[in-house]
Amino acid sequence: MPSNNAEPATAAEITAVADIAAPVKDELCAAEARLSHLLDSNESLISEICHYLVDGSGKRLRPLFILLVYRACDGPDRKIDDAIDAAIALELIHSATLLHDDIIDGGMLRRGKPSAFARYGNAPSLVAGDFLFCRAFELCGRFDERLVRTAAQACIQLTEGEVMEGRMRHNAAATLDDYLAVITRKTASLFAAGGRVAADLAGAPPKLITAMDKLGLALGRAFQMVDDLLDVIGPEERIGKPVGSDLREGIISLPVVLGVQSNGVLAQDFRAGTPIEGPAFERVLAMMREPSLLVRGRALAAEQVAAARDLLHQLAPSVYRDGLAALIDDQLTRPA
Repeated sequence: MPSNNAEPATAAEITAVADIAAPVKDELCAAEARLSHLLDSNESLISEICHYLVDGSGKRLRPLFILLVYRACDGPDRKIDDAIDAAIALELIHSATLLHDDIIDGGMLRRGKPSAFARYGNAPSLVAGDFLFCRAFELCGRFDERLVRTAAQACIQLTEGEVMEGRMRHNAAATLDDYLAVITRKTASLFAAGGRVAADLAGAPPKLITAMDKLGLALGRAFQMVDDLLDVIGPEERIGKPVGSDLREGIISLPVVLGVQSNGVLAQDFRAGTPIEGPAFERVLAMMREPSLLVRGRALAAEQVAAARDLLHQLAPSVYRDGLAALIDDQLTRPA
């Protein structure tokens, strides 16, 4: 599932996110300015690649989530710079993984335009990704050890998820539990780290810190599940990459796992071990678009949304809690 927030934001989505972000608009503006500054390097090529990837792209869901959690946990104004730096650090980590993902997968499109890998090549993109990781931990370095450990553990899970995903390619025996293990590590771990760090910085009690960690996990899983469904629905201009990219590469996305478990023909094509192309691809893609399969996929995403929603009850009522609720619900209103 190399998407990981790969699709370009539509005008409607930008408006929706802006409405959700309204309570932390000033904090997000400050984060955006600082993020842009941190993309600069003494080496112009590194700066160019980082700005090409990050500037004006994506919906900044992770910083938005972190800042809403911080405020919803009654985080004080005097520590808002810490919350902003934590939000930036996790966005830098996320951006680094996008560069590395495209190298691993040979991804030629990212958010509707040529990927950094396609434009700059393997080695420069790899180095730029390393640079972004270093910038992230430069920010994290001033935090308490437990917060740095949270960020580091998320990075460990990201790398393990990447390897697990590669190991499971073209595996028609992959189960839903296998799929959940991959997306929990590769996507949801960073949301979980954001929820934990934000609540910790806000001075929340241990029970609430744990709840925000779990909320992040559920939100991240729901996000990836819907992303996977969009991969087979398209169209390309909507998702910013070729339709069925996961299927072509043998990646165990949600519709792939559901499809191979219920359709022997699809399973046979998927386990072939080579990219699915031509008439076989069109046939298998049609199978994965079967309405009952898509309905089941959205139902699984809805379960994660419900789990995240339940955890909101541990927060006191506020505009920030309302913002989190809207962010959670937004995962199911994305067209899939």
